[in-house]
Amino acid sequence: MPTTLTNAPLLTTQERRGMSAICTPAGRMLIVAADQRNGMKAVMTDGDGTPVTQDQLVEAKADLVSYLGNHAAAILLDPEVALPQIVDDGTLSRDTALVVGMDASGFEEVDGLRYTRFVDGVTPERVRELGGDVAKMLWYLRPDRQDEADRAVREIRELTEACSSAGLLLIVEILTYQLEGESDEDYAAAFPGLVADSARISVANGARVLKLQYPGSAEASAAVTEAAGGVPWAVLSAGVDHETFIDQVRTAVAHGASGAMAGRSLWKDSLSVSHEVREEKLTELAQPRLRELAEAVEG
Repeated sequence: MPTTLTNAPLLTTQERRGMSAICTPAGRMLIVAADQRNGMKAVMTDGDGTPVTQDQLVEAKADLVSYLGNHAAAILLDPEVALPQIVDDGTLSRDTALVVGMDASGFEEVDGLRYTRFVDGVTPERVRELGGDVAKMLWYLRPDRQDEADRAVREIRELTEACSSAGLLLIVEILTYQLEGESDEDYAAAFPGLVADSARISVANGARVLKLQYPGSAEASAAVTEAAGGVPWAVLSAGVDHETFIDQVRTAVAHGASGAMAGRSLWKDSLSVSHEVREEKLTELAQPRLRELAEAVEG
């Protein structure tokens, strides 16, 4: 039986329906991440430095849904640029689930720690109004510096409860990061444990599904799976190239991960300003990558 559906004892009936919607028939998460805003604009400049307009970004996201996202189990979109237009105009396929990102771009720093912000007005109820099947929220964590009383941990607890009460599954995305003054060597040594401890503290505070960085190895992936305590986790691509990500996904899935959420590794070299070029590249370059990723998540 697929781990994504059998190892989630905390899921309500409605949350289980959301989980099923973002998974392949075999029960593995396969989500195209397209909620980036500034990051997506950065790869659309076509090399001439001309700023990308909001309308151009909307058009690019629509093409990304049409020629890539509609071939996946689910697509992750933002409520600031893409929604509700891409739902209302019929671009999103009825067979592709919609994950709505609740986090605003960027972060604020307080006493050396990073904190994300919610998009204004985006509540669990608003996610439903936008047509969302599932919600996603990003938090930065340094579990060696933050405990149950920390703002980020408290937000995880509060939002998972609010989403569950609204019958909405929440994907908890965690990014750990290097502190100012921390050496590259010290951070690299700590990184696998930080990912595992982030999973542990998130699950302890209500997380039902996790989106996590690849922790670096087979052994570290197994440690994350153990830390997650039966809660399914998906690997995020973190901007690495496609070939690297495929290897990471294969290793993670072989050691307990339940799928992948891929963004830039799929489409970062396919999003020209030109619609014609986008259609060609998304079809001929990104779609084969998605098929390869689908094979990798099936293990």
